[in-house]
Amino acid sequence: MGSLLFTPLTLRGVTLKNRIVVSPMCQYSSEDGFANDWHFVHLGTRAVGGAGLIIFEASAVEAIGRISPQDLGIWKDEHVAPLARITRFIHEQGSVAGIQLAHAGRKASTAQPWKGGGPIPPGEKDGWKPVGPSAVAFDAEHTVPEALDEAGLQRVVRAFVEAAERARAAGFRVVELHAAHGYLLHEFLSPLSNQRTDRYGGSFENRIRLTREVVQAVRKRWPEELPLFVRISASDWTEGGWNLDESVALSKLLKQDGADLIDCSSGGAVPGVKIPAGPGYQTHFAERIRKEAGIATGAVGFIRSSFQADHILRTEQADVVILARELLRNPYWPLHAARELHATVAWPPQYERAQD
Repeated sequence: MGSLLFTPLTLRGVTLKNRIVVSPMCQYSSEDGFANDWHFVHLGTRAVGGAGLIIFEASAVEAIGRISPQDLGIWKDEHVAPLARITRFIHEQGSVAGIQLAHAGRKASTAQPWKGGGPIPPGEKDGWKPVGPSAVAFDAEHTVPEALDEAGLQRVVRAFVEAAERARAAGFRVVELHAAHGYLLHEFLSPLSNQRTDRYGGSFENRIRLTREVVQAVRKRWPEELPLFVRISASDWTEGGWNLDESVALSKLLKQDGADLIDCSSGGAVPGVKIPAGPGYQTHFAERIRKEAGIATGAVGFIRSSFQADHILRTEQADVVILARELLRNPYWPLHAARELHATVAWPPQYERAQD
């Protein structure tokens, strides 16, 4: 039996040439949300390297939804043209361009990681007051967010929909909604950050309401032939937090709402949680959601070798593998993986001589 890693996967009307996905990885390198040459080279190189799907980094659906002032954005029409330049190049290489639509919620307004990554208070240059489900800060250093009212929640849903429309205008063929890592949608899911007493807080049905509203609203406006992904944190890894049972239940409902794949990550809701990170430590999330919710899944986290990636697919733990750090270290990982797995993959003609 040949490698599953290099078999195509069709989701709705989009076919990925292989099961290797570039994870959305923040570059913290934008000005006013605009994509630039750094993004072109960073993302374009991974398309040249042979990945089947390139998901652009978390792109803010509104300015106050950025993690940092330097985040990529898609909250205004002017952002479309520079994004379209990159998607065209990616598609010319035979890869598919996707984008992660995101809102940082209470974890917004922070400095770039290489500048410490700490919160920027509203009164300081480039700082602003974040929003969240409740007036509860992420930690003692972060600003206490403004709790979103009904009008604010409607604005957020509308922002995701308008961002998806801009994504289509920019040529993207996959949209992923970010409901993980302690950002806004995850903040509503997790009882650790959601202390509301209205119809968006308390019970499981109430806590998932905003995520479902966003998925439903985006699905109505995102073309029927194009797939919609949702990234979730399948577990908060701490007592009293969001858990895998809830993730399975949510995934079943998201499938009904029109989602096509669940990108299964974990953590990020609260600080100081001990996570048993290591090779394959999150793949069981993807496996259980895939089997019990009956929806395609993506496995993430410390996937480093071609044999490990292929094993995840062969043992039906996931439908795609989503790589981050390994593809930062080596954007040509897919080409080398194909050689290791004895898969026939065409190298870019400009690089063919390197195979000798």
